[in-house]
Amino acid sequence: MSTAKDDLHRYLRVGRESVLWKLDGLSEYDVRRPLVPTGTNLLGLVKHLASVELGYFGDCFDRPHGEALPWFEEGAEANADMWATPDESREDIVSLYRRAAAHSDSTIEALDLDAVGRVPWWPPEHNEVTLHRLLVHVATETHRHAGHADIVRELIDGTAGLRKDNDNLPDGDAAWWAAYRERLEEAARSFED
Repeated sequence: MSTAKDDLHRYLRVGRESVLWKLDGLSEYDVRRPLVPTGTNLLGLVKHLASVELGYFGDCFDRPHGEALPWFEEGAEANADMWATPDESREDIVSLYRRAAAHSDSTIEALDLDAVGRVPWWPPEHNEVTLHRLLVHVATETHRHAGHADIVRELIDGTAGLRKDNDNLPDGDAAWWAAYRERLEEAARSFED
């Protein structure tokens, strides 16, 4: 029988796998392409999530991770954790994410759900938190960004879905999807001014 901690940890792991799957088979250009006005890109999402896990499951529980995160140093460019610089390879960032996940996993396994940590970047009246709350927070953030990654990947090459082994989408060929999309467009047009 799984515990609440096991369930939360499993959801976090599924989110991680989904985010990394979105990189599969893409060129260096495509994993870095900003496809929306705010610059969201696949490799940047992975870099950001690595930083998130190191912060919440490392720093907040005083469990040093030993990773250099220059994008958080004083004077770093705003949003520097959301994109890969030309000198940061896909392998570097994916490896950082895997190390962050391993560090997070060791924290999650070592602590009880009611273990108390502190989030120094949250307001003082809200910065004392439990592992339970941070597991919910990080799993939710991971899945939120997995959704972003899903849309970005679909914009790149049409690949969409929940996971590599289960896209969770209806079976349909290109013609079916085109007709489906057109039906939605027609429904939306009925509300044009």
